[in-house]
Amino acid sequence: MPSPAEEIADLTVRLKRWGAAYFEIDTPLVPDADYDAAMMRLRALEADHPELQAPDSPTQRVGGAPLSAFETIAHRMPMLSLDNAFSESDLIEFHRRVVERLSVSEITYCCEPKLDGVAVSIVYESGLLTQAATRGDGVSGEDITANVKTIRNVPLMLSGDDIPSYLEVRGEITIPRSGFEQMNARARLLGQKVFVNPRNAAAGSLRQLDSSVTAKRPLEFTAYSVGVFDGSLPASHDATLRVLAEWGIPISEHMQTVVGIEACEVYYEQMAVQRDALPFDIDGIVYKVNSLEQQERLGFISRAPRWAVARKFPAQEVSTRLLGVDFQVGRTGAITPVARLEPVFVAGVTVSNATLHNIDEIQRLSVAIGDVVVVRRAGDVIPQIVSVVRDDTETNVGVREPIIFPSQCPACGAALAREAGEAAIRCVGGVGCQAQLKGVVRHFASRKAMNIDGLGDKLIDQLVDEGLLTSVADLFRLTKDGVGALDRMGEKSSENLLLSVAAARETTLSKFIYALGIREVGEATARSLSEHFMTLDAVLAASVEALEDVDDVGPVVAQHIRTFAVDERNRVILDELLAAGINWPDVTLDAGDGPLAGTIWVVTGKLVAMSREEAESRLRALGAKTASSVSKKTTSVVAGPGAGSKRKRAESLAIPIIDESALLVVLERHE
Repeated sequence: MPSPAEEIADLTVRLKRWGAAYFEIDTPLVPDADYDAAMMRLRALEADHPELQAPDSPTQRVGGAPLSAFETIAHRMPMLSLDNAFSESDLIEFHRRVVERLSVSEITYCCEPKLDGVAVSIVYESGLLTQAATRGDGVSGEDITANVKTIRNVPLMLSGDDIPSYLEVRGEITIPRSGFEQMNARARLLGQKVFVNPRNAAAGSLRQLDSSVTAKRPLEFTAYSVGVFDGSLPASHDATLRVLAEWGIPISEHMQTVVGIEACEVYYEQMAVQRDALPFDIDGIVYKVNSLEQQERLGFISRAPRWAVARKFPAQEVSTRLLGVDFQVGRTGAITPVARLEPVFVAGVTVSNATLHNIDEIQRLSVAIGDVVVVRRAGDVIPQIVSVVRDDTETNVGVREPIIFPSQCPACGAALAREAGEAAIRCVGGVGCQAQLKGVVRHFASRKAMNIDGLGDKLIDQLVDEGLLTSVADLFRLTKDGVGALDRMGEKSSENLLLSVAAARETTLSKFIYALGIREVGEATARSLSEHFMTLDAVLAASVEALEDVDDVGPVVAQHIRTFAVDERNRVILDELLAAGINWPDVTLDAGDGPLAGTIWVVTGKLVAMSREEAESRLRALGAKTASSVSKKTTSVVAGPGAGSKRKRAESLAIPIIDESALLVVLERHE
């Protein structure tokens, strides 16, 4: 057990190294959660042993020293950091201290999302932008004036009345998620280094010595406070920010003023729900006492104001050790490497498995079994490994075992193949591979396909393992005796399953096409095929050229459909399904008299007020067609947060793009 002095020395060395990598060369060695935990431990030790606190302790610093490549600028007023609250109890304790120091019963707070970007200071003299600097070590930063001037939402000259003769605006520079995805996609195409996250990309973009490079990056600025100023400003924080907005300086549209700490927690919960739908990354909420007079009375401690605190969200990225890799087989035969991890708490849940995607990703990460890796989980996204912790002196000191991709299917032993231009390596065993068959049945029975209630994963596994299912057609040959003999399948459960299977015989052509599991044929494409050809026979007989005439079908999807249609095994199963009584009403097209008749819409990204499926359904009810991909025939694109390649495609084709609020206006106007 190390002594307090030894532990403080160890933490100090580590935090200095991590801080230098993060703030000075934009290459984080560990996740933010690891850095925060180490900093909290060091603060606690120094609080218990103040005689051991060094003058240059990381707890006394805000960031890193400026790069020598940039001129150094001294801040007229230090740019301090914020204390963190990692729980509701921490926030309540912050509120208690504020109330006691001010001798008041209640406090008004201004709440803002804590943007995960780069803090900067921008100076305006007589309304003209004259200087911009990074926060640096809080006392001085790097002169990035030329680069900041290239950011399109930063005004070069303020407009409006009563602008102070000298005004220092402080805020965060970020890169929206959509811009980040486009940057990395372009970098991969050119064989260049990809960025780890939007914050890392923003920092790297600001530190370009050539400002023309910065100008090509999708940077955005959001103001969160005012530093030094000559003149007069309102008496509250929120009113001050609104005045900045009147002068043309962007502020957060999510800013909200509340009374009391309970309202602060409500705001936190609301933003936690919206977090993954926002167009930018946030890692918490910042609460500030709204009255500037009360802020002045509260004052500062050595590195942070007493009147503000950052309430952190659960970390979306943490580090853990890679214990091994399993290889799973999907319904299309794709072999997916799945990492087995030391269990770790990420974004509110315990994670023990994460995807490694494919062999190319393993090679890109240069990851090996035994490595300490960074795991990311955001919202409902499957956890994934995003990087390897390269701080070898601290963590990756054990034996590293290379990840060997299998040479045969791990489920059935069949050969593996990789098509030209594809990342996935696939088993060629088809439905003869039990793993693929199980995936095919799961998809066929899913809610959006044939909707066979009661047919869960464990039951499908049993049915395939016992030989009762050799294709999806066997579902309609199941008997009460056969199903009832399986584990945990009583008489009532068996009856209910068979009733659900029988009900699935009545469907629609589009659902049946979707249920077949043709590669890259989703709901929207299946619906377009049914409306275009109107019969299954016509779909199966269509040439690649005829298929490409469908609104939502490109050359790759057309080839997948044609490959499925000419496979004799698939035709046998189709005949068996139809012989089992699966049927659907004739496809009829709308009369075309709806207000949106003749238009084709694509909905992409994440919506807040409704799901994408609901948005598409409401558009179709108004006579529109909906598609899953953007083409020259597309009329409009609805782009929510996270819209990536589809938005970019729409921009390249000059197709109108609207957000969710504009979509709601369209729907409300016509419904």
